[in-house]
Amino acid sequence: MKNPDLIIIGAGAAGLLASIRAAMYGQKVLVLEKMQSAGKKILITGKGRCNITNSDTIKDFITQVFPDGRFLYPAFKEFFNEDILALLEDCGVETILERGGRYFPKSEKAADVVDALYKKAIDLGVEFIFNAKVLSVEQKDGKINSVTYLIDLEEVKIQVKNVIICTGGKSYPGTGSTGDGYIFAKKLGHKIEKLLPALVPVETFDENANMMQGLSLKNINASLIVDGSEKDSEFGELLFTHYGLSGPVILTLSRKIVLALEEKRKVKILIDFKPALSFEKLDLRILRDLDENGKMKLANLFKFWLPQKAIPVFYKLLNIDLEKKASQVSAEERKKIVFLLKNMEFSVKTHRGYKEAVVTAGGVCLNEINPKTMASKLVKGLYFAGEVLDLDANTGGYNLQIAFSTGWLAGGLY
Repeated sequence: MKNPDLIIIGAGAAGLLASIRAAMYGQKVLVLEKMQSAGKKILITGKGRCNITNSDTIKDFITQVFPDGRFLYPAFKEFFNEDILALLEDCGVETILERGGRYFPKSEKAADVVDALYKKAIDLGVEFIFNAKVLSVEQKDGKINSVTYLIDLEEVKIQVKNVIICTGGKSYPGTGSTGDGYIFAKKLGHKIEKLLPALVPVETFDENANMMQGLSLKNINASLIVDGSEKDSEFGELLFTHYGLSGPVILTLSRKIVLALEEKRKVKILIDFKPALSFEKLDLRILRDLDENGKMKLANLFKFWLPQKAIPVFYKLLNIDLEKKASQVSAEERKKIVFLLKNMEFSVKTHRGYKEAVVTAGGVCLNEINPKTMASKLVKGLYFAGEVLDLDANTGGYNLQIAFSTGWLAGGLY
């Protein structure tokens, strides 16, 4: 494309929406993507199903965003969950609402979302160049001047007045998110807030999680303990892995876990297998089960309280004679069982890093971005959208919606 009005760097969620919006307004749009196709990261969201957005109101939505969801008010008022769903429906993608307010394509295929958005952009006249690695974004006299990229070992320089950086963060680098946008932003004078993995699984010191690997529990409570004090807790789904802990509750807690580990503090996770019951009520239930099955071996009663994969770990940790009959279990031993059901402890060794983090915390400083336009306050014609910004959110469709909304707003070139 000769003399584009706008160059968008990155063909992910933010880049695709920015290209669609700009093309709708008659702009000549060129998208440069270093991967061989668009939407690589979208393809792996929601375990390949693509958690498009969440049904939350704007007020509730921003409480799920860090460090300051209020920055997104203008973007969400311009383009929110109803708008992305309507756009996808217009492109032939039906959606379904699942628990937790999460929307997915009815086909359960993330590729359908990518294909629909890419086709929409193409139909509007957007030009894409794939396998194009951007080397620099240049400014002159405080205004965007040109973009230089590498393709087939050849450097190409294009004069342009408007650039939207939609390069993503550093998470899942195999999808193309390798932090390029932070380098461009810094060279153009922008401050980059400290980068850390977010929504990331954790590794534990002991082998107990490994013994339960593959076990997924839907209604547990996980408490975060830092230097002996409880800092947060989450109710929901937990997954035990060969290296430690994952699943929505851990991913949500991981922001605070990563920060605590960065500060060299001692981090533990306490798992409550029976959060619906207080210690006293669970004790009464265990007592009842012991009384009703007095002749049964204690070892055989655990199937009433736990999934099979968790039982060997309890055997190991309790240090009780499991061969004794239920009627012979002392009050002290019974309370040990109850305590462990309510407080299984895991010491956190480290996190799994950017290679498994869903998103990146930190990024281009929000104070230097106009929230009403996504335009840089430092360089005329420069815009940012998506994960490259210092914005991240909990699981549940929030992060994709941030990318869609900020991309759409940036594409307006206000």
